[in-house]
Amino acid sequence: QAQLVESGGGLVQPGGSLRLSCAAAGSIFSINVMGWYRQAPGKQRELVALIRSGGSTNYADSVQGRFTISRDNAKNTVYLQMNSLKPEDTAVYYCLMVVLGSNYWGQGTQVTVSS
Repeated sequence: QAQLVESGGGLVQPGGSLRLSCAAAGSIFSINVMGWYRQAPGKQRELVALIRSGGSTNYADSVQGRFTISRDNAKNTVYLQMNSLKPEDTAVYYCLMVVLGSNYWGQGTQVTVSS
């Protein structure tokens, strides 16, 4: 059973940067996909970025060119570097890891972009 622990959220001014981290605890092997989703108040959870075991990535159009997803397989950790943040990026960010067809979610970390 995987447990995901997120960190790195907070309050930042528009144009600023944050780096989110999500580490999987426990005996985890073969994490096929790692990713980040977000949910703003009153909206559905949406995909932000995914990275597969081979390194290929997908990004939402709204974050393309501003956010970068990466992973450290030795540490079972996924990162999300967020640059040029905008107020519309404000949301709770959740990490996802797919292990042998099962989805595991982090508890969520709040990101607020405001002046």
